[in-house]
Amino acid sequence: MHKGVATVAQRGEFDEIIDARTPAEFAEDHIPGAVNLPVLDNEQRATVGTIYTQQSPFEARRIGGAMVAENIARHVFGYMQDKPKRWRPLIYCWRGGQRSGAFTTWLRMIGWDASQLEGGYKRFRHLVIEDIARIAPALQWRVIGGATGSAKTRILEALAAEGAQVVDLEGLAAHKGSVLGALPDRPQPTQKGFETALHAVLSALDPAQPVFVEAESRRIGRIFLPDPLLFAIRDAPCIVIDATREARLEYLVRDYAYLGDDIPRLQGLIEKLRGLQSNERIDSWLALAGARALPALFGEFIDHHYDPLYRRSQNGNYSAYGTAPRIAADDLRPHSIPLLARRILAAIQR
Repeated sequence: MHKGVATVAQRGEFDEIIDARTPAEFAEDHIPGAVNLPVLDNEQRATVGTIYTQQSPFEARRIGGAMVAENIARHVFGYMQDKPKRWRPLIYCWRGGQRSGAFTTWLRMIGWDASQLEGGYKRFRHLVIEDIARIAPALQWRVIGGATGSAKTRILEALAAEGAQVVDLEGLAAHKGSVLGALPDRPQPTQKGFETALHAVLSALDPAQPVFVEAESRRIGRIFLPDPLLFAIRDAPCIVIDATREARLEYLVRDYAYLGDDIPRLQGLIEKLRGLQSNERIDSWLALAGARALPALFGEFIDHHYDPLYRRSQNGNYSAYGTAPRIAADDLRPHSIPLLARRILAAIQR
């Protein structure tokens, strides 16, 4: 590469990565660790686009150029005022075009050894997709299965604490996977944001060692698992947590306790099941939610929603499920989870 241009593979060689796109583009997804210093904000980019189509490309460049110069000056006087001469930033926009090119030119004129990312975010996005397709099938997946309420996510955390490699897909998707799974204090990422985070996790794994993951359906909330990952884990060896109904009920009531603090939200989630369950049952569940009777409500969920759904999905989706070793559990309280993790590690070493 000639001076002032860098490839996506070289992105780790720089002191800082600057995303010159709009805040809206940055919020959808960005290179991990990048800072957003837009050369056009959301409204300015829309204005320039309108001028381009309704007046002329020249007029759009004239007005847009002035906006870009003003914004770059503000970043230089603000964010960059204390950056030393030896500072080396990497700058990108959507396709490595005019926005990052203008920014890089100005910073190089000032004296910083700035570089523009060849191909911009679009090239990074291609890398994410290509790497997931390459890495996911090559990993030694070990799938933790079990009915809803079997504390699989907590078990993954305990496995990680024991030094095992873990990929927490629900954590990356900010969703517990079930109809009630939306988190109260954390929105789900965009699909692109999820895949970027997944790429970072997969890239750090040792392919020579097992990687534990929870059995998932194709979709976690509104996030879809990439096909190369989904197909890889569906063909992988499984370990099933065979927890008692009582243990699962206690765990669910504890894990979803926050729903008792927002009854309208809980009832709204229950309404989403109308059509999958009879109106009579939905009305009964709404009444239980209104009474904050979470143990009775989750008992109903187990018997009439979670378990029937689980029986239909796991046997059909995971090829090794039927012959998987089973880990019996009659206690899913926090002190018991590390013991289950150690039993799983012992089981895969046999």
